[in-house]
Amino acid sequence: MLIDVLIAAEDLGRLREITQVLIQFGFRDITQRMGLVSLLQRAGSIVHWERARELEEQSTAKRVRMALEALGPTFVKLGQLLASRADLLPPDMIAEFSRLQAGVAPVPFSELEAQLTEDLGEAPEAVFTELDTEPLAAGSIGQVHRAELPGRGAVVLKIRRPGIEKSVHSDLRLLERLAQILESEVAELRRFRPRAIVRQFAKSMRAELDFSIEARNTSRIARNMAGFDELRIPRIHDAFTRERLLVLEFIEGHSADAWIRGDHPEGLRPDRIAALGADVILHMVFDDGFYHADPHPGNVLFLPGGRIGLLDFGMVGRLSDDRRTQFVLLLAAVIDRDSDAIVDTLLEWSDGTEIDVDALSADAADFIDHYAERELKDLDVAKMLEDITRIVRENDLVLPADVAMLIKVFLTLEGLGRRLDPSFSLDAHLAPVARRMMRRMRSPRRVIASNWKDLRRFVVALPRDLRRLVQRARRGGLRIELDLKRLDDFARQIDRSANRVTMGLITSALIVGTSIAMTIDTGPRLFDLPLLGLLGFVTSFAIGLMLLWSILRSGRR
Repeated sequence: MLIDVLIAAEDLGRLREITQVLIQFGFRDITQRMGLVSLLQRAGSIVHWERARELEEQSTAKRVRMALEALGPTFVKLGQLLASRADLLPPDMIAEFSRLQAGVAPVPFSELEAQLTEDLGEAPEAVFTELDTEPLAAGSIGQVHRAELPGRGAVVLKIRRPGIEKSVHSDLRLLERLAQILESEVAELRRFRPRAIVRQFAKSMRAELDFSIEARNTSRIARNMAGFDELRIPRIHDAFTRERLLVLEFIEGHSADAWIRGDHPEGLRPDRIAALGADVILHMVFDDGFYHADPHPGNVLFLPGGRIGLLDFGMVGRLSDDRRTQFVLLLAAVIDRDSDAIVDTLLEWSDGTEIDVDALSADAADFIDHYAERELKDLDVAKMLEDITRIVRENDLVLPADVAMLIKVFLTLEGLGRRLDPSFSLDAHLAPVARRMMRRMRSPRRVIASNWKDLRRFVVALPRDLRRLVQRARRGGLRIELDLKRLDDFARQIDRSANRVTMGLITSALIVGTSIAMTIDTGPRLFDLPLLGLLGFVTSFAIGLMLLWSILRSGRR
């Protein structure tokens, strides 16, 4: 079986843990269909079939969420990624995955010290005047400690957990192999595109393991947002930052998470913070195309003077200029009541899967009717995006990963804004940005510039493309494929006609040969006729009847 080849011996221990957890939470059938149980039994592992009876009464979504939590940090992060895929998963799954939290106990500082010394090149006490061994926060990949850097003030050390890289890479190997098996063996899970999801997740996880990438993300966004005086982003200390260590400026502030939990110091304006946060994220998305993709309450700080601070740039989103244009055109299509434009955009976002375009058009028309006669400033953007993802899911389309992430960020931003200020509306902040982009897109100068840019690319690439075409033709690798309707039937008709002509020629030859044989007096005879000639006439007669019968039958069809 495929799984015997795909699962490396070094991963069998972890595979056994995954299988036991899946069985424990009621997914025995899937483990059997994937061949996990038989593989482990052949490897000498004992599979326990017991499971708590009360779990059988829980919903599938809840059992999946509990299984992910039991499997540890890598799988919790996978669930958090899946929470952004409302285009693939039903609402109950999205709701459960949104509750996932990586509850990880901190690592004692003594276990971090050797790795920290190796990354710094000397003992921590030789670099920092103070270093708090109690962590400020602990995550699945790293934990945060406060320190003092001589002449530079308070800093934060984000230290990667020792051994986490090996554990994560092992889980990613298994996930990539299991996704391949799921897609080939479990038909009902195929539409969720497990291999594509795991590829996206693996890319994200490998980036999160490298803190130098987070450092570059932080510095890039700080440069992009230099004009926002109300925003503060921690400065990176590049001289001390490594793959396993991130050293950055410590920002003193009151977290939005603490405010939501009920800690309300005087003088703070949560409504102002909500509005400013929305403007900041929207500027990142539509003006820069590079944005903070995890604006949850723990990553937002209230600072003196009505300013805000943003933390943790390990997860960022990228949006090309074309994608930003498509998103704004989608908003414009809603305002203009253009259901065809919505269908075209959704098809452009899809992965080329064959779908019922008429059904999609009908859903788009219903969607347009629901939002008819509304101005851009009056749109409930969060509800509109939820309706679009529902249409995508029900029509078996798939959103690109960058669009799915953007929708998730907008929904997170809307939720955070409402928790800080019940009167908050993302629409009021999105409307001026969208109008500005629409004016820019529709301006004659932009249209001419865009078309000229496309034409210039075409002209520049034309000689190269022609050269490659000629080279391929010389190597005999040039093929022309035709896909014509009824071509197969036409080929079969030609084949049958050729067969009949051949049989007719053979019959004619037999008759001529038999006629010659009938004139020979020597040899055996039957009914006073040459036996060879008689057999030839009988054979010719039989073939002629068969050919006539075949022609008459084809004429009746």
